[in-house]
Amino acid sequence: MSTPGWALITGASSGLGAVYARALAGAGHPLVLVARDTTRLESLATAISREWGVLTTVLPADLHLDADRRRVAERLRDSRYPVDVLINNAGYGISGNLADSDEREETNHLAIHVTAPLELTKAALPGMVERGHGRVVIVSSVAGYLARGTYSAHKAWGLSLARSLNETYRRDGVHVSAVAPGFTRTEFHERMGMNVSGIPHFMWLSAEDVVASSLRAVEAGKAVVIPSLRYRTLVGIAQILPRRLHQGGV
Repeated sequence: MSTPGWALITGASSGLGAVYARALAGAGHPLVLVARDTTRLESLATAISREWGVLTTVLPADLHLDADRRRVAERLRDSRYPVDVLINNAGYGISGNLADSDEREETNHLAIHVTAPLELTKAALPGMVERGHGRVVIVSSVAGYLARGTYSAHKAWGLSLARSLNETYRRDGVHVSAVAPGFTRTEFHERMGMNVSGIPHFMWLSAEDVVASSLRAVEAGKAVVIPSLRYRTLVGIAQILPRRLHQGGV
């Protein structure tokens, strides 16, 4: 049985990223953890190494920045320590409508959700194709099925890219999958400053379930997975509703 290859996770210091790191470490993958917060990255790396005994390295990077994205891309191209699993997880939400939002905030938002996963996936794919094996996960959202501002647009891009790349490269042994969760218990909404007190308990997903669903899906060669029946049902309903109603939520 072959030894699991390296896994690189962006946004690894907290939330879904940290859960991905633990899940992949538990499966025996050595890890490259990428995020801006060096202190949290190092703390997580130490904890994971102690618990699972896998080699865990940190790569502090701000994926808004061209130079930092290039550094992470260089690691993905390094054939001496090939990365077999790429988790494009880094991301966050912003509020407001485009006419009133801050332009720099919007371009940063685009960079983290579109430019970074595009550049990193492009860096990882050639080596994966050459080796005949690779897994790429793009963390999207059910928002990608809605018409709700630039966040929805970015997440829709991730869904479309995963479908295209999975169809193109699965014959080469490379699976690309987007996961589209709904409300998930992480720091995401708190960082966004969003009041979620009115969200019913049954609408919340656990980060562990989201991660497990996406890893099963990418291994099975599924291009898109929506964790939980309730969100698959809601997305189905959203697809037949007039787009003007999406602004009120689904």
